[in-house]
Amino acid sequence: MIIAQITDLHVRPDGRLANDRVDTNAMLRAAVEALMDLDRRPDVVLATGDLTECGLTAEYEALRDLLRPLSMPVYLVPGNHDRRENLRAVFQADGYLPDNGEFLHYTIEDQPVRLIGLDTVVPGDGHGLMCRHRLQWLEEQLSQEPGEPTVIFMHHPPFLTGLADMDRINCRGGDAMADIVSRFPNVERVLCGHHHRPIQARWAGTLASVAPSTAHQVVLDLVPDNSPAMFRMEPPAYQLHVWSTYSGLVSHTAYVGDFAGPYPFVLDSDYPGHRPPAAGSEAGGSRRIDAMDRDIVTWVMVDPQRAGRLIC
Repeated sequence: MIIAQITDLHVRPDGRLANDRVDTNAMLRAAVEALMDLDRRPDVVLATGDLTECGLTAEYEALRDLLRPLSMPVYLVPGNHDRRENLRAVFQADGYLPDNGEFLHYTIEDQPVRLIGLDTVVPGDGHGLMCRHRLQWLEEQLSQEPGEPTVIFMHHPPFLTGLADMDRINCRGGDAMADIVSRFPNVERVLCGHHHRPIQARWAGTLASVAPSTAHQVVLDLVPDNSPAMFRMEPPAYQLHVWSTYSGLVSHTAYVGDFAGPYPFVLDSDYPGHRPPAAGSEAGGSRRIDAMDRDIVTWVMVDPQRAGRLIC
């Protein structure tokens, strides 16, 4: 199973820019095209919050149109830039959002990995929160299927990242959430957005991660001071989380854009991993990866125990 994660889309009404500079709609359109162009398409797409810039109905309508080319199920959770009532109104017909209640929590049960979407929004504030009611709901969901591999996805990271200004508006109640998650070793990953950077952490006995934005990225500023977060036009990106029974969940970051390549690997004659030339063959010179090397790569994917080496 492949889970694609897109986050911090910041969609605007058609023709308007985010931060007076970023054409987030065009960048999301490119990300959607990139997902559809993959040789092996994802089975589901998770969009982990800040779906829009201001939570306007017109923005959700634009988002719906931008996501329409995706042929696989798409599951949304809100971020601090979103408005629950408008998100629900435009996407209610998709069938997975709750019909009522304050929070847009839900579970997806029909995939090889169980998916739990969390709503961490505090209306009017930039930070998120796992309050008593949300924690209770999460614990109930995890208790229902304690043996099923599970991915939790949410907007605000419940852990500190070292990005000081962004950490001021992370998910409060993270310690209490960690107490719950740590009791369920079947939780394979906690997927987050909000920080606009690829970030990983060991947290609550599992792995927690933040995906980069499909639009602009937050500047990597690890100085512990009071300087405000800034953004930079680093390449837009998304993540692919590949589930298998032998490796669990393995994550990859992919960048959106037109880049040179692909090119074959050509090994120089000085490469230390060369096998001695077979009798009668020409020694020296560069060579392309041969069929045996490609088999090694295949072994890694199909049967890791057979993989003695990987030369790429």
